[in-house]
Amino acid sequence: MAAWVKGGAVDVSAAVEAAATLLATAKTPIVTGLSADTSAVRAAYHLAGLIGASVDPAGGAGLYAELGPLSQFGNLNTTPAEAIGRADAVLVVGLRPWDRPIVQEIASSAPVRGRAAGSERTLLSLGGPGNGATRHVAYPADTGGLAVSVAHLRAYVKGNLSGEAAFADLARRLTTAQYGVVLYDAAELGELGVEMLQGLVRDLNDLTRFFALSISDGFQGRAVTQLASWTTGQPPRVGFGRDLPEHDPWRFDSARQVAAGEVDAALWLAAIPAPRPDWLGSLPTIAIVGEGSPEATGDVADIVIAVGVPGETAGGALWNERRAAITYSPPVGQPADLTAAGVLAAIQDRLTQKKGVSC
Repeated sequence: MAAWVKGGAVDVSAAVEAAATLLATAKTPIVTGLSADTSAVRAAYHLAGLIGASVDPAGGAGLYAELGPLSQFGNLNTTPAEAIGRADAVLVVGLRPWDRPIVQEIASSAPVRGRAAGSERTLLSLGGPGNGATRHVAYPADTGGLAVSVAHLRAYVKGNLSGEAAFADLARRLTTAQYGVVLYDAAELGELGVEMLQGLVRDLNDLTRFFALSISDGFQGRAVTQLASWTTGQPPRVGFGRDLPEHDPWRFDSARQVAAGEVDAALWLAAIPAPRPDWLGSLPTIAIVGEGSPEATGDVADIVIAVGVPGETAGGALWNERRAAITYSPPVGQPADLTAAGVLAAIQDRLTQKKGVSC
């Protein structure tokens, strides 16, 4: 494994010492990213509790776009297996879901269970790209965006609007499905859009069986949400500045905190590659990244430690989108010497010695 401090290559113990020193002197640090296996995420929460940091996952925008409507109105969701096995009509909303394997699996199969078994599957697109190779019917989004398009469609389903051929046809296809699914990316749709989409699904269930299926963010956000719940009793964005975890999705949005000058140090955890924050490098930062990733260089942050990638060069419990659950992924071949959880534990041990406290 490789490690760097101020751009110079060092051994891991020196990088751990430098990281502990940086965090020990920080007054308002943040722990962000959390794109890693559950052991590493758990270690990150424990470290944040020790140093009074706030926590924010890389997929926070998408997670909170779903959590807001869920907390107020509930939802009607299904699983990938149920969508593939039962749905005779699948509406894909937006652009992002088309890059995910589940869309190709849905497009290349037909329902085999339930009342739609043996039926032809219709794949529909609202606001997706114009490639007809994998779509049966594509409908353009409104100029107002995806959320407005979903609201427009909902009005047609409810019978509150009529006359526009495209939306009327799409509404007819949805209301006549035997088992329908709406597939979407919460971060692309936004909180108001997710709220409207869940309302659309509720309206469709007055006429037939219909469910929503949100694709995961790819940065372990679903696993982080579950781990945060059993660790703090709250959703992921929490702050430990007053010893006990306080949940506030606005206060503990890491991008907002950095822009407002509220933090003086950061730990970015991305053992599984995740988009690099725009602010990375604008304040003293520790980066724990996957070996072989573009970020595994000395110029990404003040302190960089490369570790095994969960599911590749390290084992770990990860979110399995196909199963909609956390499952264990073994390493492929010889496992790496370092794991993110091990590095975080070493930093915490060194901090404990420096602070003279027990964790």
